[in-house]
Amino acid sequence: MEKFKRPQWVESGPSNAGSFAIDPTANLQRMNGSIATGCTRMWRIAILSVAVTLSLTQVAMAIEEPKFKTIHVYEDFEVRDYAPYLVAETTVKGDFTDAGDEGFRRLFDYISGKNAKRANIAMAAPVIQSGQKIEMAAPVIQATSVGGFAIQFVMPAKWTLATLPVPEDRSVRVREVAPARFAVIRYSGLWTRDRYETNLAKLRRALMREHLTPDGDPIWARYDPPFMPWFLRRNEILIPLRSE
Repeated sequence: MEKFKRPQWVESGPSNAGSFAIDPTANLQRMNGSIATGCTRMWRIAILSVAVTLSLTQVAMAIEEPKFKTIHVYEDFEVRDYAPYLVAETTVKGDFTDAGDEGFRRLFDYISGKNAKRANIAMAAPVIQSGQKIEMAAPVIQATSVGGFAIQFVMPAKWTLATLPVPEDRSVRVREVAPARFAVIRYSGLWTRDRYETNLAKLRRALMREHLTPDGDPIWARYDPPFMPWFLRRNEILIPLRSE
């Protein structure tokens, strides 16, 4: 903070009069200088914020996603046909938030080298969470009737079931997701259960309005890293649709 300065005094009359007055011009110049400095700092902060936002958006856009074809766009949602894709998956018991956090940790350890090849696997999007039961697949994990939340990381397309490294953690497995049709609603904001349930209810109402029949449990997809500002996050809820 600028130190206090005594007002400048100037003679207002003949030197022998001994009367003085405050110089308003000098004070105004100092005030204008302080305002200019503050404005410059604000502009620098604004420019830096925009640059960071653009950088985060470019990072999100560069992350690989499963391939899909948009079939129809409705007022509140759209219908997509997804091609097959590979996931690393784990099933976690617990509440909505804790299960997501624990599943993320296990899967992040897997792609960070906790696997038979000590390989690092690039992050793809989205991170998927569902409450459905997990069917048997190879490698077999004893979870044929275990409920809870299934957490998935989508694997980059360059990998196959034959080339993906085997997880060291027996609670993690890799499998192929079959092609399917989904109704999808997109929203931004925080990763809270309230926002999830609000948008899930909105999607279900829209499906009833359009006379579309769900064919499975809802899936929650998060496309962005945790450091992405909440207002820029891309979140989706997908509901499988019955084939007509």
